[in-house]
Amino acid sequence: MPPTLLLLLADTLLILHVLFVAFVVVGLLAIYAGYFLNWQWVRNRAFRIVHLYAIGYVVIQAWLGAVCPLTTWEMALRAEAGAATYSGSFIQHWLHSLLYFTLPELLFIVIYTLFGSLVLASWFVVKPRQRVR
Repeated sequence: MPPTLLLLLADTLLILHVLFVAFVVVGLLAIYAGYFLNWQWVRNRAFRIVHLYAIGYVVIQAWLGAVCPLTTWEMALRAEAGAATYSGSFIQHWLHSLLYFTLPELLFIVIYTLFGSLVLASWFVVKPRQRVR
């Protein structure tokens, strides 16, 4: 596969990864803001289940010490293309900086667990609508 196509696929995965993170973070902010602003859409059961599973997956990965598959796949594509660093576009550089920063692994586990706890708490504070029977 040509290196430009590999890098395009890697960049696409990077964008998807950022969108996933944004969904989890902005989703939680929207849930709590929706509570105060009376937004009914934040009580949508399907949205809330997907949101809970998303952060749950991240927390479990952190506790198991697993690397995110999106990260693994993106880095494999970049290595295959011969691009070990992020010397690409401005957007690519900042998206990479947003997702990948160096902190002790234990700190990531604590942060993800606390954030996951806030998402779980949102189920009790901002209850999703019950299923219609």
